[in-house]
Amino acid sequence: MAILERRDANAVAYLTMNAPERLNALSDEMLAELQSAFDTLATEPSIRAIVLAGEGKAFCAGHDLKQMTQGRQAEDGGAAYFKDLFTRCATMMQTIQRLPQPVIAQVHGIATAAGCQLVATCDMAVAAKGTRFGVNGVNIGLFCSTPMVALSRNIPRKQAFEMLTTGAFVDAAEAQTLGLINRVVPADSLSTATTELAETVASKLGAAVKIGKQAFYEQLQKPLDAAYEYTGDVMVQNMLWRDTEEGIAAFLEKRPPDWQGQ
Repeated sequence: MAILERRDANAVAYLTMNAPERLNALSDEMLAELQSAFDTLATEPSIRAIVLAGEGKAFCAGHDLKQMTQGRQAEDGGAAYFKDLFTRCATMMQTIQRLPQPVIAQVHGIATAAGCQLVATCDMAVAAKGTRFGVNGVNIGLFCSTPMVALSRNIPRKQAFEMLTTGAFVDAAEAQTLGLINRVVPADSLSTATTELAETVASKLGAAVKIGKQAFYEQLQKPLDAAYEYTGDVMVQNMLWRDTEEGIAAFLEKRPPDWQGQ
């Protein structure tokens, strides 16, 4: 049985982490499968949105602590293993935001530590009522320093710091208020609501969403004047496309656009 399953429908790729007995922990194997899947999807323009979900009781409980404990058996106490683990995890997380397609987390149960980092890293997130989010490593003496990178770029500083230093959970409603997730829906509507969002995104001109996603993250790192200069150049490039000209014409003529690209 594959620990990461994929199915495609209506230009959306659905990835499901399938290690429910380990609460879909980000084990070495899971990280490798996610990295491989994202690398493949980056080359598939026919896929215009991605949904990431978890099988079983939880979305993702973070790193695999049993596996990490085994890594300590090395002569260096696990230093080389841990460095490699966190580097591989960071690479996978950054791959998500570099993908041409928006990635939507479909979250239920719990999303803790690196699992919460995964939610924060995805471009959007839909959660079931009752879902809990936390960066709880401090409770076992391990500060969630790498999850902090994504979390602190999603929610206000003081709330992020409180979560990191208390190890407390926030519920789905508070996570939405803080900006960690986009919306909260009843558990029995989670899949439907996430699919609706993904298919809405997938219905847009893929090339425009691709250039826009790249510009979104690039401009966030720039000073205000540089951000406007950069995004102005992006809009010039976008305006010169044949499909953009067709989209504008279709809007003015009140008809569906005849887009020829992806």
